[in-house]
Amino acid sequence: MSKTKKMMAGVLTTVMMTSLIGCGSNRPPEPDDDSCGDWDWDEGTQTYYCDDYSSAHGRSYYHGGKYYKSKNLLRSDSSYKTYKAGIGTGTKGGFGG
Repeated sequence: MSKTKKMMAGVLTTVMMTSLIGCGSNRPPEPDDDSCGDWDWDEGTQTYYCDDYSSAHGRSYYHGGKYYKSKNLLRSDSSYKTYKAGIGTGTKGGFGG
């Protein structure tokens, strides 16, 4: 393999890895709310949910500073509909992001 081909293979590998790593970085930060001790990311709703059964908010979805006891309640909220409609429409994330 020539030096040029090796260099291009290295560049391509770097770009692909950066793209894959960058895809997860578009997540908002975990909620800053001490009433839940275990936040998990829900891919379906693109929001966090409280996976802390001892919390009053256990198994609730969190968006926009509010808790929702079910996905249906979350999905019916107008601010969530606006948020969900905007996912994937921006330019943040670059190549493959």
